Amino acid sequence: MKELEDRIRSDGAVKAGDVLKVDAFLNHQCDVALFDAMGAEWARLFAGERITKILTIEASGIGIACVAARHFGSVPVVFAKKAPSINLDGEQYVTTIYSYTKQREFPVIVGKRFLGPEDHVLIIDDFLANGKALEGLVDLCHLAGAEVVGMGIAIEKAFQGGGDRLRAQGYRVESLARVGSMDAATGSIEFL
Repeated sequence: MKELEDRIRSDGAVKAGDVLKVDAFLNHQCDVALFDAMGAEWARLFAGERITKILTIEASGIGIACVAARHFGSVPVVFAKKAPSINLDGEQYVTTIYSYTKQREFPVIVGKRFLGPEDHVLIIDDFLANGKALEGLVDLCHLAGAEVVGMGIAIEKAFQGGGDRLRAQGYRVESLARVGSMDAATGSIEFL
């Protein structure tokens, strides 16, 4: 998606450790008009698919998923929580994922009443690097007996292999910007 790639070039920053900082518009300050364009593009890409739920993970995926949901007939958005809470009641699906940006493992939790075998799920997230967060969300869907229709990703760091691994497992992954390489020393970003 050219609009997203242009925004990454103008307002993104490459940091050491293969970090792409896009907090000016994606995961700290939110450009809702850009989110809306992204949602429209995912709706175009997944047109004709039966989607009953959009699943994401807190926190950065929530805004994108909520705006995107409007383009899918306002299907409910469910977000996996990263920590137990007194607000989580009833039975839950729980798995563990490793976060590339946080450099640690943590549990992810979805209440059983929000995800079930009748659901056809589109997973939406801001980044795809090594794929561990998405694998955790897929695991939650499998625990619920839900079907994963596909994955809509804002930015895929293709050079880290997570997207290739998920595609090889048979999942449809639609990334709006695929970064082939980036260099912290020069600040350069190459898209596929």
